[in-house]
Amino acid sequence: MQKTTLILLFCSLALLPGIAQETVRLSLDDAVNYAWQNSNEMKNAQINIIDAEERIIENRAIGIPKLNGTVDYQRYLQVPVQVLPEPFVDLISALNPGQEVSREAAFFLRNNFSAGLNLDALLFDGTYLTALKASRVYRDYVARDYDVKRREVRNQVIDVYLPVLLLAENLEILSKNRGNLEQLLKETRALYEEGFAEQLDVDRLALSLANLQVEQENLERQRDAALNVLKFTLNADQELDFVVEEDLESLATEVAPELMSGTLNYQARPEVQYVEKGIELADLNIEQYKMGYYPTLRGFMSYSQTRQWNTEEDAFWAPAAVVGVTLNVPIFDGWDKKAKIERAKLTREINQNQQNTLIRSIELEVTNARAAYTTALKSLEAQQRNLELAERIYNTTQIKYREGVGSSLEVNQAEQSLYTAQGNQIQALYNVAVAKYDLLTALGQ
Repeated sequence: MQKTTLILLFCSLALLPGIAQETVRLSLDDAVNYAWQNSNEMKNAQINIIDAEERIIENRAIGIPKLNGTVDYQRYLQVPVQVLPEPFVDLISALNPGQEVSREAAFFLRNNFSAGLNLDALLFDGTYLTALKASRVYRDYVARDYDVKRREVRNQVIDVYLPVLLLAENLEILSKNRGNLEQLLKETRALYEEGFAEQLDVDRLALSLANLQVEQENLERQRDAALNVLKFTLNADQELDFVVEEDLESLATEVAPELMSGTLNYQARPEVQYVEKGIELADLNIEQYKMGYYPTLRGFMSYSQTRQWNTEEDAFWAPAAVVGVTLNVPIFDGWDKKAKIERAKLTREINQNQQNTLIRSIELEVTNARAAYTTALKSLEAQQRNLELAERIYNTTQIKYREGVGSSLEVNQAEQSLYTAQGNQIQALYNVAVAKYDLLTALGQ
């Protein structure tokens, strides 16, 4: 019983929020895929695609024949009468001599029931055919917008993921430096107790260690804030424990040489395809207004049965059936369609101007991205050389200090130079990674 109680208690605690929290390890690709599945921008883009599909069905339904049924019942509380023409009354009187003929006559019985079917069909309408074509193009237009949103979300994730990675690696190096400094402080205190070092040496190292601790705490707060921004971008629960598992060096790999030169493939950018579909829609809009000058033809057919009675003895059924067509020929609309066509042409011209601007902006974006990537690579090479030199100086000063031929001031200066070189090298890696993904984005990769 005690063992069973303990098991139930542990199970209950595990179900409580905040007691057991799963750690989610995220690579950059994982983060992008998570955002694609969960971000509201992508959900709305998917909804727009579904809406475009429904719009096709809605437009197609305009040309499908419509069948309606009607049922009607009326009971006259007072049956309407009409006054007969005087010649008609005279004729009846002549046919029925000696009988009084009233000039008022009722042509309805008290009860009236009718049921019928009505069929209506669109036989020809040029605007309908164009609208049906436009709805299919609109579906493709929305699909291109989905691709644009997909790239935007990907870029947003990259923009917030890389800073988290930068802060995480800074913290890792800072933790390593702190461990080395703690060991050096321990050795210096031992030397001080033996009379081989001064109190000033101990104080300098203690101050450096305290500064590292403060810097580490600041970086931890910045990392937590950056993680919260990442969670928000991914549309993830803020209670989730996210850990980035990649490193800047793996993301800062060099791109293929052919990407640094050659002609641009504008179609690789979904924005270009999106604008092209917009121009195609504008063309169809012009065509639809022009089709408004053509006649429209509709066909109809109806069948009904009507029953009238005062009593069951005088009841009767009256069937009726009709079929026909209606031709509507536009003659003059006050230049309404002409104005709409001109406005649609202006909209198309605006779309073309946007396309030209987009092409020029892509060319500029690629040129600047290539230059920025080249600059970032050269800066990384320089910072790596500086880091190697700073590490060599720091190691030499530590050896001299332990052997008693160097001062703690030299160690402190070498230490600060090393920290600066480490920070610059990590920042250079970060800049290369950012420049690389900017270049891939500009090329439509």
